[in-house]
Amino acid sequence: MNIALSHENEMLRDTVRSFFENEVIPHEALVDTLGEVPEELGLNIVAKAKELGLYAMNQPERFGGGGLNHTQMAIVEREFGRTSHALHSWIARPTDLLLACEGDQVETYLLPCITGEKRELFALTEPEAGSDAMGMKTTAKPDGSDWIMNGSKHFISAPTMADFAIVFAVTGVDETKRGPRKRITAFLVDRDMPGVTFREGNKCVSNRGYKTYELVFDKVRLGPGQVLGEEGRGFELAGKWLGMGRIWVGATCCGKAERMMELATDWAANRKQFGKPIGTFQATGFRLADMLIGLRTADLLVMDAVRRADAGEMLDQDAAMVKVYCSEMLNKVADDTVQIFGGMGLMEELPVQRLWRDSRIERIWDGTSEIQRHIITRSILRPLGA
Repeated sequence: MNIALSHENEMLRDTVRSFFENEVIPHEALVDTLGEVPEELGLNIVAKAKELGLYAMNQPERFGGGGLNHTQMAIVEREFGRTSHALHSWIARPTDLLLACEGDQVETYLLPCITGEKRELFALTEPEAGSDAMGMKTTAKPDGSDWIMNGSKHFISAPTMADFAIVFAVTGVDETKRGPRKRITAFLVDRDMPGVTFREGNKCVSNRGYKTYELVFDKVRLGPGQVLGEEGRGFELAGKWLGMGRIWVGATCCGKAERMMELATDWAANRKQFGKPIGTFQATGFRLADMLIGLRTADLLVMDAVRRADAGEMLDQDAAMVKVYCSEMLNKVADDTVQIFGGMGLMEELPVQRLWRDSRIERIWDGTSEIQRHIITRSILRPLGA
């Protein structure tokens, strides 16, 4: 890592890295070939992660989680980025939205996710509402004290089939200074409820083995106890999680870029052409120099954002800058690594082609680069009334 760490945080990083090198990386090629993680392998990773205290490490200690702060989680997520997403995602980091659980919801949803008895899905994206989340068509209409939900979600990702989903639905329309605005509410929806269908969706060439799901809701009756947080405040709830989620994407991008740079550097130092290591030629050496500059900058951007988060001062544009810069830095590193390896960079026998494929999705999920730039632009112009 390009940034000095405290002794405690160095130990945390080294523990996570050692775990991944021994328990995850050896299985990456198999999972990429199979297109899925064998259940026995996934459960073995879960069991060993629990022994080390890595499971649900992002959750508060008072609920049985690891209690890591944002800075520590950034260090961990960076190490996660060095490995297969399909494999490391079995080590759950339950969404912080579940901290909005109240009353019986805590025992039914929050605590089982921390212990590993249950898994959740974050269900926001729809076929016609990806980047435009406010364009969602899933509705939940009041029926007495209950709600009737209809609609669908897709591109809802998880390592394995979940037990329930945090589903965002339109529950009304509010009049605002900018015109009518949909009122969005978050609901806790169990997979086995009548009218609910969870099924596997499209298969992605990035992160093979990490699955996407489609969720369908047909006249699903939800009681008042299924509302997560306040009615009409779901989008604000989602925004808080998405902001930190974009920071974690940035951190994982740094980890993956570091691994690719290590591969590229070793190849450039040992691969010879015209009687010299190819790294001594400017065309290759300058690529390595640019990789290091980009990675150092990205690390600094991530750590600045998490320090702001720990201080309660992080803004939407801070997360957006991390997401867009780190994901685009990674794509440049990935492409340059393939170029340095030449034809061998595209051969299945080497991990380069897999890391290259896995890198591409980072500019899309959790908000595309275009959406991040829109958030940043808005933060610049709105204070001026534009």
